[in-house]
Formats: sequence, structure tokens, C-alpha cells
Amino acid sequence: MQAEKQATSPEIAKETLEKAYRLMTTAKSMADLYEANRQVTSKYVHATSRGHEAIQLACALQLNPQDFVSPYYRDDSILLGIGMTPYDCMLQLLAKRDDPFSGGRTYYSHPSLNDPDKPKIPHQSSATGMQVIPATGVAMGIRYRELHQMDEEGEEKPVVVCSIGDAAMTEGEVAEAMQMAALKQLPIIYLVQDNEWDISASADEIRAQNAAEYAEGFKGIEVRSIDGSVFEESYNTLKEVLETVRKERRPFLVHARVPLLNHHTSGVRKERYRDDLEEHALRDPLPKFWTYLLQHGFSQEDLKKIEKESEELVQNDYERATAAEDPRPEDLFTHDFAPTGITEEKGERAPEGKEKTVMVDAALFAIREIMEDHPEALLYGQDVGGRLGGVFSEAATLAQQFGKERVFNTPIQEAFIIGSTVGMSAVGLKPFVEVQFADYIWPGLNQLFSEVSRSCYLSNGKWPVSTVIRVPIGAYGSGGPYHSSSVESVLTNIRGIKIAYPSTGADLKGLMKAAYYDPNPVVMLEHKGLYWSKIKGTEDAKTPEPSRDYILPFGKGRIAHEADDAGNGPSLCVVTYGMGVYWAIAAARDYPGKVEVIDLRTLFPLDEELIYERVQKHSRCLVVTEEPVNNSFAQGVAALVQQNCFEYLDAPVRVLGSENMPAIPLNSTLEATMIPDANKVSRAIGEVLAY
Repeated sequence: MQAEKQATSPEIAKETLEKAYRLMTTAKSMADLYEANRQVTSKYVHATSRGHEAIQLACALQLNPQDFVSPYYRDDSILLGIGMTPYDCMLQLLAKRDDPFSGGRTYYSHPSLNDPDKPKIPHQSSATGMQVIPATGVAMGIRYRELHQMDEEGEEKPVVVCSIGDAAMTEGEVAEAMQMAALKQLPIIYLVQDNEWDISASADEIRAQNAAEYAEGFKGIEVRSIDGSVFEESYNTLKEVLETVRKERRPFLVHARVPLLNHHTSGVRKERYRDDLEEHALRDPLPKFWTYLLQHGFSQEDLKKIEKESEELVQNDYERATAAEDPRPEDLFTHDFAPTGITEEKGERAPEGKEKTVMVDAALFAIREIMEDHPEALLYGQDVGGRLGGVFSEAATLAQQFGKERVFNTPIQEAFIIGSTVGMSAVGLKPFVEVQFADYIWPGLNQLFSEVSRSCYLSNGKWPVSTVIRVPIGAYGSGGPYHSSSVESVLTNIRGIKIAYPSTGADLKGLMKAAYYDPNPVVMLEHKGLYWSKIKGTEDAKTPEPSRDYILPFGKGRIAHEADDAGNGPSLCVVTYGMGVYWAIAAARDYPGKVEVIDLRTLFPLDEELIYERVQKHSRCLVVTEEPVNNSFAQGVAALVQQNCFEYLDAPVRVLGSENMPAIPLNSTLEATMIPDANKVSRAIGEVLAY
């Protein structure tokens, strides 16, 4: 049967066959050298493509510079196939300063590449299966650009290849990505390399079906199943699939069966758990390809010469790589964020003659203006489409104005909503995305932490993620345990993202504009109780709508309520944000002239200069939050104040927040008991002033 397939298969150009064999022997030589020098090479954990070389090279050799590829940690043959050298790969293996992917920051075969002459590789994390959502986001972005005719017509349209191991296909986030690929008919190929092993768990222990059988459940994804150890079968299948995707713009899954001939990783050696090494060795792609080449015009002498040249190249590159410079200590501190040009407040904050508008409309107007000015801007998330315009009407009329391709609903899949922004950003788009309630952000945290926040840093600045993630937050109207949470302490512990928490409409519009023009990921926390100022005491959240060009930079707090300078006894500075601003202002009226209220407006970056200046002036500080106090962001602010203002303080810094309970109860009495209010803040102010 195999012979018949070979006889009828299209001929592969001799130069392609020679290149493939050269790279296959190079990959084997690299694996052999790493093993022979494991005392050095195993300092940093790594895996190799040994056994997977045929399918990886069959794919890589057919990709173009306009394509995107998302490899996984075993894909060093893909890297060789797209034009990287052993030396390039070894610089990453040894975590050297000139590692072209990350500058020594991440593991072997975790590439980030944005070279003009090679396929593009956005940041690749190590979290198993997590690359599938960003890669699908790239495909969604490519399709969006095509539908809106944002690119010049080229001879060949780009495709996305997402490479993944069979065990990772059991991840739930894979299902989210494939659901969207099928739904939107995206130009992506999921290349599944099935070696029948997880780490030490075999296929029969961890899956109910293989990837091909699994993919059949997604209507609209076409499936191919092949022997990935046979180069010619792999090459011709992928040629057909790539050509189809380029023309017809629809998704495929290619399930390639391959042997695993090396260790799982350098840290989990095959001898410890494998009982099938002999059987897998019989499926080695190299001897198969050797036989095929002898049948297609190559001599043994030709092939042995190539092998020798590969070994020499690998040895020479290894010696160069070991001698290369290690990162310097100062290299640690680069590329945590991409530089932003938004550093000053601009435009009119309160134009004359403008009526006050509710906070939710300020956000709506900001996004509408941005989308009018920038075709690369789009909005998607749960229920933001034309029928509802968001559960808080925060996207009302946007779908009608801009169309269902720019403003659209997604399934209930927070991981995809957040993680897809990595791919959308990689193709030059700027998505606004929405998670319906802060309580629902938890399924998306893996993507936010592993992919979104780390992309700029671990790609050494090549792939910052430019996105705005909107998150309605806070307790309002007996929302209960699943619609009332405050989550800022979790978010502020994720490095690499910026976080806004405005308390007025003007601030929300200005910060939304700043977030859009910032090249970094931004989370906008928008308190539901302030959206319409329906809660007594929050009327000042309504402001005149700022001008179209109004921009408020991150890291600039404001004094929301001033104390007088009369020096009539002790005074106090309240540091707060969100709903806390209004509790504090109401409480301050009980202590005329003695209380100043700082509205942080952004939680990262934090306006530390303003905080320290005002605390030093007043010598007392109360930090107010809606979160439970223990281990909170607010306690972190208090610690900063204590550390930087200690000699000026006349009383310990106090933190007031919600009670330390697991959830906000549904019952309105219990809710009121749990969260702060103006009276509770007033009592705390009195206690600190009396200290």
C-alpha cells in the first residue's frame, strides 16, 4: 500500500530532498551532540525533535515569509527548516546573550521571530497547549484583515501553522481555539505530532481518542491522518493542505504519527520509564528517508558526505556557541514593556457647554471615536454584539455602526477572548475585548499570565501585545458571589500588564484613549456601580464628556478631595480608587478640612510620587479598597507608604476593605455587612486621626 502511494505521489524536487536530508541529519547530529555533552547542555532543560524530523521539515520547507508558525518545545527541526542555524538554536540552548529568540530568557525551542525573510513566530510559552489560542488569534486577525481589504493582494495568502503534541490536545483551551477556527473558518493548520506519550503517561492512559478522531467532532475542520515518519508522505500531504488553505481559507488538522526516539526532555530520561524503545526505533524517519533517496537518484556516497558535513557544522557551531557571551546583569531589566509615547495629559477634560454624561457612555464614546479613526480597532467578547451591545450597554450601537465583523460576540470562553489578542496584535490589529464580569476572568488567567503579559519580555521586545481588556468589576445591586468580586490583587501580581481603575467618566474616556495608543496590554477595570451613578453619593462619576483628543496618561493620580492648609490639628491622606473614592469623599465631610483623598486612577503604573508627597504632608494614611484586606493590593500600597514615608508618619498606616470572606453573599444585608461604605470609612478615619 505504501509503495502504491509512493508511486502515485507527486515528485519532490531533488534539491528539496537534498536539503531535507541535510537538515534531518543536522537535527540528529544536534541531538547526539547534546547527549554526548549532557553535563554542559543539560544545565538548562531541553527537548529535541529526534523521531519527529520528517514531519517537521516537510512542513517548514513549504512555509513562506508571510506565514506564521507556532512551534512547540520539540520543534527544533522546524526551526532549521525555516532557515535558523544550529548556532542560533544552541545560543538559546545555552541561554546566551545573543540568543536570537529571547536573549537568554527562555528555554530551547521556545522561539520568537520577526525576521522579514522567514515565517513569523510570536512568543511561544512553555505552558502545554497554550500556543493554540494565540495561533488561532493570528489566523482570526489575518482573516479580519482580508475581509476589510487592509492588505495589498499578494500572489500567495498567508497561512498559520500551529504545531502541537498529541498529549496537549487534551487541554480545554485547545477546544476553545478549534471551536473558533471552525466557526469563523480560519486559515490555520493544526499539526499534531502524535508520539503516543505524555511525559511518562502513555496514550492509553490519557486520551479517549487520538487527535484526528477528536477533530472530527468540529464541523468545518478537515482532517488528514498520515505517517509522519515518512518524509514524502508528509511533504505531499502538507503541500496539498497548504495549497488548499491558501486558496480556500479554511482550517485543517493534520494528525502525524511519529516515534519518540529521544528523551521526553533532558530532565526526564527515556530509560526511566520507556518500555517501547525498540519498537519506536524501527520507525526512525532517517533510515526510511535514506532508502527513499537511494531510490530517487542519490548514492550512498552522496548521503554519507551530507551526514559528515552536518556533523562538522554542528560541532563547529557548538564550539562557537559555548564560547559566546552570557547575558549581563543589566540585560534583566529590558523589554518588560514596550515604550509608550503617551506621557502627558492632552485635550480638553471638561469642554464648556457639555452636559454631564454617565460613565458607561464615556467609555462607549471613547471606543466609538477610536474605531472611527482606526480601521485596525475592533471589539469582541461575550454579548457585545448588535442584539445586546453588552450586558451593561457599554457597547450599545457599536455593532450597528461598524458591522458584525468589527463588533462581534464570542462563545463563553474567556481564555480565547484574552489569549487571541496575542495573535490579533501580531498581525497589526488592536482589539478591545471584554470579559463580562471580573468573576469570569479566572478561566482567562492562564492566557493573560503565560501569553499576554510575558510576550514582550520573553521575545526580547519583538512581540509586545497591544490590547485593551475591559472588565466590569465590583459589588452592585446584590449581584451575589458570581457578579460582584474585586480581583485587582491578582491582576497587579501579573507583571507585564498595565491596569486602570477609573472612578469618573472623564478619567475612563481619557484612560481608554491612552490604553489604545499604548503598545502594551492594558486591563480596564470598570466599576459597575459607577456606570450610571445610581448609587447615592456617586453623582460626581458623571462628568462632561472630554474632547475627542483627550488623553490621560497612565501613572497619574488625582486629588479627588482636598484638605485645607490651615494646620488646625492632625490631618490624613486617604489613598483609594474606584468606589472607594466616593466612600472616602463622603466620609471626609465628617472631618472638615482634615482629609485629603487621592484617586489612584491606575493601579499599574502607580503614582507613587503623589502618594508619598501627600502622605508626608499629612503624616497619616488610610488605604481604602473594596477587596478583602488580607494579602491585598491595598496592603502592598500600605507597605510602600510605610517604607518610604516612615519618618513622616504619626500613626501606623491602616487598610480598610471588605471582610475576609470567600465570596460576596447574594443577600443585600450580608453584602452591606461585607463591603465598606462611607460610615465604615468615617470610623476608620476617626481612629487614625485620634492615634
